Amino acid sequence: MSETQPRVPSDDPVPHRRRPRYRGTHPRRFEEKYKELNPERYAATVAKVVASGKTPAGSHRSIMVAEILEILAPQPGDVALDATLGHGGHAQEILPRLQPGGRLLGLDADPIELPKTETRLRALGFGADVFTAHRSNFAGLPQVLAQTELGRADLILADLGVSSMQIDDPTRGFSVKLDGPLDMRMNPQRSETAAGLLQRITPVALAALLLENSDEPQAATLASALAGKSFATTRTLSVAIRTALPRLSKEDLDLTARRVFQALRITVNDEFSALETFLRNLPGCLNPGGRVAILSFHSGEDRRVKKAFEAGFRAGVYAEIAHEVQRPTAAERNANPRSAPAKLRWAQRSDS
Repeated sequence: MSETQPRVPSDDPVPHRRRPRYRGTHPRRFEEKYKELNPERYAATVAKVVASGKTPAGSHRSIMVAEILEILAPQPGDVALDATLGHGGHAQEILPRLQPGGRLLGLDADPIELPKTETRLRALGFGADVFTAHRSNFAGLPQVLAQTELGRADLILADLGVSSMQIDDPTRGFSVKLDGPLDMRMNPQRSETAAGLLQRITPVALAALLLENSDEPQAATLASALAGKSFATTRTLSVAIRTALPRLSKEDLDLTARRVFQALRITVNDEFSALETFLRNLPGCLNPGGRVAILSFHSGEDRRVKKAFEAGFRAGVYAEIAHEVQRPTAAERNANPRSAPAKLRWAQRSDS
């Protein structure tokens, strides 16, 4: 009878574990969507998601790319500035058109997404001689230009929307649909969270905030129900919104919840103040004849862009401006529903 052989210890201290099975074509949880989060390895899966009219998890589908390229008309040797780099989709299209001799500066305040985008664009062959990433809110545009000793840019783009990478990641707390911490900070290392804001704000101040930031018709009722209360997660806030308005239809409740989240996000990130600073500094950051295109996604943003461009046109700072807003085509809205609220305006700096 043979003796039992001693078990040989493994060199690998962590036993191999198989990846969980991909849960169908549309996994529900963000972390389960590992194929969408790894587009280089699972390109076919990502293509199917895009073809279905959805945005793959962890990515962003750039909006009105053709229209923006036509407006900005990037040329070899131009200095371009993407003031809201995000996933880098617009920058990826602009960069080849700047060569040879051109440069693009990309600004973004998000310390989580900015390094990912820089790595992605480097992998596409855009070295430091043609592309540099700068961690900054777009309000810091003059400082970034001064640091790079470029002075001014020939074309500037600002996409004011929240990137899909931020919306789809439940840990960032931007989405009504996904449960996560009630955060909403673009830069998680600064400012207070949406939960902190709600806990300290008064009903009067919250009602004013909801009216100013999202034109919410139920502002007073919602302010009484939400101000001074503790909401740790997006789900608890969403439930409280629906509880406060029991007579609204499901469709109206969904829209109301999105408006409340939008209003809180704008305040947490001081978005209107940053936009006003950006618009005020914009003419001084453009070379004579330089062009700017701005994508906005709600009336408060578009109203500020429109007034700034009109004031600059009357003062002779801008030689031309868009007198009518441009919107995505029906084909783009069908292919990418998140593009539906987009509004595009542009201006061209005078030659003097």
